[in-house]
Amino acid sequence: MRAILDTNVVVSGILFGGIPRRILESAYKRLFTPVISPEILREYTEVVERVSRHYGTPSAMAALETVVSRSDLTRSIAPDRPVCADPKDDMFFTAAVSAGVDIIVSGDKHLKAASGWSGILVVSPFLFYEKYVHRTS
Repeated sequence: MRAILDTNVVVSGILFGGIPRRILESAYKRLFTPVISPEILREYTEVVERVSRHYGTPSAMAALETVVSRSDLTRSIAPDRPVCADPKDDMFFTAAVSAGVDIIVSGDKHLKAASGWSGILVVSPFLFYEKYVHRTS
């Protein structure tokens, strides 16, 4: 199984724990494969760098490198029209379409509001872990 992880899921998993950390650990164990595009990777990197400086966690970048090493890289396609109320979030849907992925893991309201676009579901981290990952572990 492959899924796109929203930036907040990755950052929370690396820095704070909880269900997002369990999701990342599941990726480390290869229970599913995260999918990223260059745009998503750029955002992950920028946010992890910024937040890790704020919280004083220099190992965060090494943890991100582990996530990336377990991920499939895809390209993004330009949508015909905006998908989300926040256009910056479109990159998650366009990467999903490009890679043939039908699940985005996020709690973001703009992503959740666009759930169903091109058959792509946006599910909460809890639902993803319980329904798709935890059952296979």
